[in-house]
Amino acid sequence: MLTPQGQKFNQEKAVRSSKENRLILIAGRYEGFDERIRIGLGAEQISIGDYVISGGELAAMIIIDAVVRLLAGALGDENSAKDDSFSAGLLEYPQYTRPEVFRGVKVPDVLLSGDHAKIERWRRRQALERTKKWRPDLLKNDKG
Repeated sequence: MLTPQGQKFNQEKAVRSSKENRLILIAGRYEGFDERIRIGLGAEQISIGDYVISGGELAAMIIIDAVVRLLAGALGDENSAKDDSFSAGLLEYPQYTRPEVFRGVKVPDVLLSGDHAKIERWRRRQALERTKKWRPDLLKNDKG
């Protein structure tokens, strides 16, 4: 059941949900659900955040997207989701593409080096720095 009173949905819940054979999401509208539905179903209550929206349909879409992208074959590269923000309890490292210089900002040399071990260390450091700066609350849950 999607409700602001539920436990907050996060990446860990998305991973757990992606391993289920099926999910049923019940989306309330405006004032939510008749309490007897919650009691009768004994369903898990899930919230997407500490705010209220007009109905649970958008919350359901968010949960569906977060779960489906973890299923085999949903993404072009099976490993794509492993480096996403929150997958290791951290925000994702910065992304760079071509051209090498854009508006005077150069792609870091380490990313052009071809040294995969150094690139991995750089990504980890960047993820830690970003998380410390923007979401320090996540560091207590760092899994890596």
